Amino acid sequence: MIAQFSIIPLGVGVSVSQYVAKVIKVVDESGLPYRLHAMGTIIEGEWDEVIGLIKKCRDILMNEVERVVIDIKIDDRKGAKGRIEAKIKSVEEKLGKPLKT
Repeated sequence: MIAQFSIIPLGVGVSVSQYVAKVIKVVDESGLPYRLHAMGTIIEGEWDEVIGLIKKCRDILMNEVERVVIDIKIDDRKGAKGRIEAKIKSVEEKLGKPLKT
């Protein structure tokens, strides 16, 4: 499955990059395939791995802040692997050119 998620700490000011960095460190150390983008992170793995990782990220932030908002979007497809890259390549093939990264 692929999950796109963002965790937004509330009450910490305008910039949240220090919190994003803490979450991405946890994601990176998980070993799951992921891609950070400007508005969230996409991760790929089995249900328990992905949901467990999102919970771990939430727990890290809740040690420092009083409130977070978590947005999660899930695309669960049986037997599919390597979908983060495959979905992008599929669109690039249809466009006939690579996309900006």
